[in-house]
Amino acid sequence: MAGYAGARPRSGILAPRRRAETALERRGTPRSDRAADLPRRSLRGASAVRSRRRQGRVGFAIVGIVVIFLLGLFSLSQTVRVSATDFDVDRLIAARSELLANERNLVADLSRLGREPAIRKLALDAGLGQLINPLVVPAR
Repeated sequence: MAGYAGARPRSGILAPRRRAETALERRGTPRSDRAADLPRRSLRGASAVRSRRRQGRVGFAIVGIVVIFLLGLFSLSQTVRVSATDFDVDRLIAARSELLANERNLVADLSRLGREPAIRKLALDAGLGQLINPLVVPAR
């Protein structure tokens, strides 16, 4: 495995965990021969800042996009629900005004047709004639 001095395996949520075991250790070489016992250079100053990898920015970006998408979807569903409710309210208001107009017409018809001249006119229009003088039958 090639690398540069001070290279470290990646760590984080998305990186797979690796064992500290190397190819030399698997062959049975003594522990003192491994590179883990070699002195490491210190990471101080500007080189420490430059050498650090900034992990998780892609993950944060994806999480941010998903959260924004879910908020937009929620907002869209609320807008559709409000529009549907407004449509139903308008439909019910129109139906109510139609029923009130029908009620006014029926009340006017009842007021007009409940009087005697209107009843006589309806009977004559229907083909009924004027009643003749009543026939009086004497009692026995």
